[in-house]
Amino acid sequence: MHILAIISGEYGQRHVDNIRAHGPADWTVEVWRAPAVLPPVIDYPEDHLPAALPPADLILSFGEHPGVAELLPDIVRMTGARAVIAAVDSEVWLPRGLARQLRGWLQDMGIVCVTPKPLCALTEMDYSIGRRQRIEYEDPLIAEFARHFGQPNLRIAVDPKSRCITSAEVLRDSVCGCARYVAPRLVGVSADDAEQEAGLLHHHYPCLASMGIDTDYGDTLMHISGNLLKNNVGVQVKPFKRIQYIIPGTKSE
Repeated sequence: MHILAIISGEYGQRHVDNIRAHGPADWTVEVWRAPAVLPPVIDYPEDHLPAALPPADLILSFGEHPGVAELLPDIVRMTGARAVIAAVDSEVWLPRGLARQLRGWLQDMGIVCVTPKPLCALTEMDYSIGRRQRIEYEDPLIAEFARHFGQPNLRIAVDPKSRCITSAEVLRDSVCGCARYVAPRLVGVSADDAEQEAGLLHHHYPCLASMGIDTDYGDTLMHISGNLLKNNVGVQVKPFKRIQYIIPGTKSE
């Protein structure tokens, strides 16, 4: 698969570095760095695009300016791409209304576009755009990408005697590499503490999703991203957690 990643700064570069380091060997990842400054409304996209871009099957948009989304239809035409993943890790970078417009523009061109919010809410079948709001899609290129990168999925083994994690295998990494960072650091952690530790490690990585309150969630996208990882860990360690019972009217030992 030929991928073109559009970046603006460190946020996108970290994604690209992780995909290149841990993606399948038959993937090629080219990068185009978008202009750092774009006008509020882009009337002539060609004024802000290079003379040529490499051919691509899949576009990954990690822009840190809403103007990047306005360039995507022309980028698709230039590259011959058949699918687009536009990350929404900040409403400032890609507002919900523009994300909806982008999906419509590309749909009219016969191109599947997904706008996962946050980016690590992407699976092989659907993605999230808000609390209890998931959109299903059908596209083999996006699904192939999401088999390897998207909503974090770890395979955790726990020693039933010690109730400590003995291994944590990454089945699907976060695009930024957070899940791959967290997994080995969970080994040796008690099942009782695993969720909390996963959340702390997620923030320490650090997650670069927005820390502002997102109105579609009523929470920060950084917190939503952390919960996706914590929930994946929590389901697997739950059978090994110690349950404490409190009987009213009695003293604890």
